Amino acid sequence: MWETKLRDLLEQNSDIVFRKMEIQSEIMILVYIEGLVNDVYVQEQIIPSLFHGSRFDTVPKYTLDEVDQALQALFNGSVLVLTNQSEFSYVFSGEGIQSRSIVEPTSEHTLRGPRDGFVESISTNLSLIRRRYPDTRLQVRISRIGAHSKTKVALVYVDGIVNPDILKEVEQRMNSIQIDELLDSGTVEQWIEDSWYSPFPQVQYTEQPVRVVSAIAEGRIAIVVDGTPIVLMVPLTFSMLFQAMDDYSERWLVGSAIRFIRIIGSILALILPALYIALLSYHPGMIPTQLTLSIAASRADAPFPAFVEALLMEATLELLREAGLRLPGFIGQTIGIVGGLVIGQAAVEAGIVSPIMVIVVALTAICSFMIPAYNGAIAIRLLRFPLMVFVSFLGMLGLILGVMIIIAHLVSLKSFGVNYLSPFAPYQAADWKDSVIRAPLPLLKKRPSVLKPLKEQRLKLDQRKKGW
Repeated sequence: MWETKLRDLLEQNSDIVFRKMEIQSEIMILVYIEGLVNDVYVQEQIIPSLFHGSRFDTVPKYTLDEVDQALQALFNGSVLVLTNQSEFSYVFSGEGIQSRSIVEPTSEHTLRGPRDGFVESISTNLSLIRRRYPDTRLQVRISRIGAHSKTKVALVYVDGIVNPDILKEVEQRMNSIQIDELLDSGTVEQWIEDSWYSPFPQVQYTEQPVRVVSAIAEGRIAIVVDGTPIVLMVPLTFSMLFQAMDDYSERWLVGSAIRFIRIIGSILALILPALYIALLSYHPGMIPTQLTLSIAASRADAPFPAFVEALLMEATLELLREAGLRLPGFIGQTIGIVGGLVIGQAAVEAGIVSPIMVIVVALTAICSFMIPAYNGAIAIRLLRFPLMVFVSFLGMLGLILGVMIIIAHLVSLKSFGVNYLSPFAPYQAADWKDSVIRAPLPLLKKRPSVLKPLKEQRLKLDQRKKGW
């Protein structure tokens, strides 16, 4: 019955192997998927084990009513063993295809700290997390999402630290995902985020195991999806977009200075082109006289107003950036650098744009690269264009109005019930120690209060003073 049922369902697939053999006067059929199962392992491990009398005592088995479960095991790389003397289908591990080796993430570079990164195997990724957090309170809940793909998705958190209300909210949103195929963690992010119309991300992602361990130790929740090296972390606040693991590996003064520079750079990346347009088109009196004369001389032959100049150059920069991203790495870097230099120089010599505009656009691009979170940097890059439109009509008033709209949106935004602009709004003084600056580690005695962890204390100074 088992053989007939499986052949009816699977025999039309060329990669399904039905291997019949006689072992101790008993006919057995091994069913597995070529490529998902290691043939050498089947020959050297599974078949010899079938000669032992107790071969089926400890392996999972399914009845004919449980054919869906058996098929799921088959599609996950197991070997089904059918016998002519039993109504059960037995499942053996198939030691499937090798996964990609653990290497340093290409999207997140660190100067000081661990260099290992996640891979596409969920079991490997969970082991990387457990190795760094060997505690029984670390909880891993695996479920399957996708009506057809049945992709493994794991929620990882620390019991006794994570807030139960936040955990419940995450579980409810995960259970609400109704989709046929789940192929990437980006799909999960779009299903569970609070405000899909917002340009700002409400879910953080990383390829670094150490960053995930740091997040769950604070009381956050990690979402690990099988088949992708990108791990999600929730909740997310705006200040977390500017934090990097290097901040905590360096001394607090260095880490604070670097983080402050990132924040200043993100502000310039957002408002610098709009500020230039506003000052040049509506408020030239606010520019020093000598600089005004210099800018006027450089723009004497420019055929377009400042807004059109900025729009053309910013659009060209985004085209070059996207082209460099999609091309192979060694070619993409060349295209980005050479293309920017050649086009910028040619535009100036042709009199299409002024030299000062090229400087403004270049400085804006450099500042946008300083934001560690790629999805946060994209949001700021996109918002530059509406601000430029605002100032082209209203001048400095348009810039102020646009920034106020962005701040109002950030204040209203939430991530799994957590205020997105915390600890600034609402004001939480304790969390300022790890927001704009990074205070010395001995002063970071409590976990972020915005996460409402069950256990706030994370550092006991009396134990620290005792030494080894």
